[in-house]
Amino acid sequence: MTRRRSGGTRTVETTYTWDGDRCVYLSGYPGSRDWVANMAANSSVTVTTVEGERNYVIAATARVLRDRDERVGHLLAFIDRWAERPGFPRKRFRFLLGAIRLNRRLRLPWWGPFYPVRRILDRMPCVELRFIGEPCLLEGDPPEPA
Repeated sequence: MTRRRSGGTRTVETTYTWDGDRCVYLSGYPGSRDWVANMAANSSVTVTTVEGERNYVIAATARVLRDRDERVGHLLAFIDRWAERPGFPRKRFRFLLGAIRLNRRLRLPWWGPFYPVRRILDRMPCVELRFIGEPCLLEGDPPEPA
């Protein structure tokens, strides 16, 4: 991605969720993030995959999701994937995610124990990357995060 102030290139390493088609969704810890501001300022990005034996490069367009109803499903999917890491208390966490999903499905208000959850989700970044090109095999090593 292009840095919004200097115009230089920035590489960010992050976890994602994939819609199974042409979009991936990025998020992270709550709070302001430079990489989100960079994508909001310049939506043309390049995605480099680093999973598996082969790495690919794909052109994409970034869109920062701001509407709570549009964001929540992607954020919960992101958190679910993030919880897959080794040593994480999955059972307890999945129970909480299930309660949040049920709350959203029933369209209940964000009150009681769900109020702090809503505040956390509202502060988490959520960016949609829509692939606009076809994947190309990356020759050499992927870029280092910078």
